[in-house]
Amino acid sequence: MTDNLEKAIWDCAVIGGGPAGLTAAIYLARYHLSVTVFDDNTSRASMIPISHNHAGFPDGISGQDLLARMRAQAQRYGALIRGSKVTVLEKDSDLFKLEFDGDTAFARTVLMGTGVLNRRPPMSSPAHDEAVARGLLRYCPVCDGFEVSDKSLGVVGTGMKGFREAKFLRSYTRDVTLVAPDGEHELSDAERKGLAELGIKIEAGPVISIELGTDRVTVTTATTTYAFASFYPALGSEIRSALAVGVGARISDEGCINVDAHQRTSVPGLYAAGDVVIGLDQISHAMGQAGVAATAIRNDLCEVEVLVR
Repeated sequence: MTDNLEKAIWDCAVIGGGPAGLTAAIYLARYHLSVTVFDDNTSRASMIPISHNHAGFPDGISGQDLLARMRAQAQRYGALIRGSKVTVLEKDSDLFKLEFDGDTAFARTVLMGTGVLNRRPPMSSPAHDEAVARGLLRYCPVCDGFEVSDKSLGVVGTGMKGFREAKFLRSYTRDVTLVAPDGEHELSDAERKGLAELGIKIEAGPVISIELGTDRVTVTTATTTYAFASFYPALGSEIRSALAVGVGARISDEGCINVDAHQRTSVPGLYAAGDVVIGLDQISHAMGQAGVAATAIRNDLCEVEVLVR
């Protein structure tokens, strides 16, 4: 393999250096394919202080440590990893053209592992990052709801997103409060009734401030101040599918990239895995999709030319 950009035509360019992209790179490199990963260091996995959901790590592992292990494993088998962000993706005949850092390269196939970005509550970046690291702010009840069992929890959100998040967390603790981020709640009568039946408190916004204490996070509205052991923003996310859309890939109403059972998009040679695809936003799920995608890439390339050594 070569990193000479003027001459390089990679078998696969992986856009995204999270669990999906790195798993695909490990598979592809072990299939003796040339693969380069573009990692702009924005994977949501990097924010995880410690995960106890990932199989094989009974004492837990941080997102940073997991990604570092995966990068090392991919590089061991020959995958290249560039700390760059792809800004332009185009389909040029049978090849994909990628632009990044003022450079251009080409690939026979592309795997989108771009994921999503969480919409953040009104906090400064340093305070936000500290809150995440200390477990005072959490984004994934599937991942870490167990960690806050029987504790006081806040959910900042409204409408269907807020309703579902608060209801999900109620199975871990009796003390859940749903706080509207901007003003009055946008809840239907049925949603309000459902929350009331579960004993979930409903607080109008707007959220004035979020302050970090020693072991509590204080959320202040126009009328009330709450001290929570942890809180979950239910504000939605930005799905990073724009590059795929730019080459003609079909997406869902929410903006997720549509794929078939083998992670192929509607554009020949373009694949997608992880949170940018509809499904359970979990590391293990993203890794499984990536293994399927990488194997499809290998098999599809074999249809074009016989891969022999």
